[in-house]
Amino acid sequence: MSKRKLKSWISILLAFSLFLCMTGCSNSQPGTPEVHIGYFNNITHAQALLMKAEGALEEAYGTDASVTWTAFNAGPAEVEALFAGDIDIGYIGPVPAITANVKSGGDVQILSSATKGGAVLVKSPGSNINSVADLAGKVVAIPQLGNTQHLCLLNLLEENSLSPVTEGGTVTVAAVSNADVANTMNNGDIDAALVPEPWGATLLANEAELVMDYDTIYFEGEYDVAVVVVRKDFMAEHPELVARFLEEHEAATKRMNDSLAECLPIINQELDAATGKSLDESIITEAFTRIGVSTELNRASIEQFAVISQAQGFISELPSDDLYVEE
Repeated sequence: MSKRKLKSWISILLAFSLFLCMTGCSNSQPGTPEVHIGYFNNITHAQALLMKAEGALEEAYGTDASVTWTAFNAGPAEVEALFAGDIDIGYIGPVPAITANVKSGGDVQILSSATKGGAVLVKSPGSNINSVADLAGKVVAIPQLGNTQHLCLLNLLEENSLSPVTEGGTVTVAAVSNADVANTMNNGDIDAALVPEPWGATLLANEAELVMDYDTIYFEGEYDVAVVVVRKDFMAEHPELVARFLEEHEAATKRMNDSLAECLPIINQELDAATGKSLDESIITEAFTRIGVSTELNRASIEQFAVISQAQGFISELPSDDLYVEE
């Protein structure tokens, strides 16, 4: 079903709700549907954090549906939850979204963009790395093998006639959790790291040095770093709920673009409530100088990720035409 058709359900639903109120009937029925939403407690999933903090989606659904939010630490775990039907709509990286679409035979589709860019290449203080070419013979950390930053690094290496040691090259690519990069770098175990925000701003505040800013990593920083996916069968069964979710996602996006300074403290408070730790104001503010908030997909960037994923063996085939929920 197209986004345009999804949105048309909203006006129909509102009219039906008005009719129920005029006839004195409640619009709450036994067996109220539940919308299960997956997300990460990370600022690249900003709209999810903002909506969850303020209860915007719960208010939009009213008594028509209940909302359950589930936080994940990694894309593969969220993909498995989508496959199991435990998650209906999810904020996730474009690479696991591609994987989910291919492995599900098109049952998981990309509904919208969420955020763009938001990653940097940094080096240990005093290192002689000044460009991608200088990564030859070095150890470079990425958060996870097969994730968005890993594929960005592989693309950079190829563009500079380099390759990982696993492919006969000279660059050692090491998976290091974002929280451990600083210590690993300080210990001299890695020379550089390609990390998403807010870890980039955090490392730079702790003496790491910038090699490549967000707008030189991939597609001039206009690539999708987080997208929204939906299970096709859930959308077919509850198009009006997906349409209403999409409206709230778009409203949160517009609000962030219109008044970011107002939204960041709310997002930070949600991080604190969920994880017990908030970000320094300077860190979250700097991070959002590198993160674009948008609902418009950069399909070229996603499709290039798919090509790299297939070449690396992360997916067996390229996605078919049902990768996206079409307009």
